[in-house]
Amino acid sequence: MNTFSRPDQTEPKVVVLIPCYNEEVAITSVVQDFRAALPDTPIYVYDNNSTDQTVARARAAGAIVRSESLQGKGYVIRRMFSDIDADFYILVDGDATYEAAAAPAMLQLARENRLDMVNGARVTDRVDAYRRGHVLGNRVLTGLVTSVFGRRLSDMLSGYRVFSRRFVKSFPALSSGFETETEFTVHALEQAMPIGELPTRYVERPPGSTSKLKTYSDGFRILRMIINLVKQERPLMFFSIIGAVTLLCGIGLGIPVVLDFLRTGLVPRLPTAVLSSGLVILAALSIACGLILDSVALGRREAKRLAYLALPAPPCMPEEARATQPAPVSGH
Repeated sequence: MNTFSRPDQTEPKVVVLIPCYNEEVAITSVVQDFRAALPDTPIYVYDNNSTDQTVARARAAGAIVRSESLQGKGYVIRRMFSDIDADFYILVDGDATYEAAAAPAMLQLARENRLDMVNGARVTDRVDAYRRGHVLGNRVLTGLVTSVFGRRLSDMLSGYRVFSRRFVKSFPALSSGFETETEFTVHALEQAMPIGELPTRYVERPPGSTSKLKTYSDGFRILRMIINLVKQERPLMFFSIIGAVTLLCGIGLGIPVVLDFLRTGLVPRLPTAVLSSGLVILAALSIACGLILDSVALGRREAKRLAYLALPAPPCMPEEARATQPAPVSGH
């Protein structure tokens, strides 16, 4: 019996979404593992212009295969979230690095607590699975986001998550590539959504499979996305920092000029004086822009909040079903 049932005894619709690009080596095992973990759950594989046997192998494994022609994971996410209607969405990469057996526990956590997002935090002791450079980059980028928007997650860049319908249908997907995970996190934190996190086992790709992540270029794209999101969602903070730096530079350049004028009554370094005055004026303008855009951002936040609240909350697990369920575990 499926214990993830609605209070009115009808079962919530759960789907598995797998974005894929040239994953012929891994996709069969990913689909099979999720079919074993969630036997009655539809599995959708969205192909992103693969040139290998990804589509054929996904179909042979029993997945529903669809496609997105615009290249990039962000475009695939946008298409999946637009096309599929469900109560809960399990999103996972198609590279066989995430633990399918953890999906029921993640769903249980979402159901019991009516969460809009459950993040699968990656845990591994395998160097090949999670290289030190990637670990450091993830910690730095996660630290930047959580220091601004709230410290509620430990692994911002995880590709394994459970979403509610309310999250998916209110998510303004704007990115095109791997920075979409950053958008997930900021959207949840900015809207103060109920979210959770479970540790999940993370392993290396199977032999013959290659990562599509480009460490430096994608890392800089994610950093740029973080900066843009801070500018959009926290404009007063963003422009105040710029204004403060500009003001300090202007004061630093202006102090010697002022001291010379007080001592001699002359301004021997006129270009420096003009530059200092210009920087102070720019600082004032930057702070003024931040104040104006902060009001605009408040309006945007209110609109997104109203769109979020217009959707029904995640269906909860009946009390009798909760009593028969073990506590959620990571499965590793």
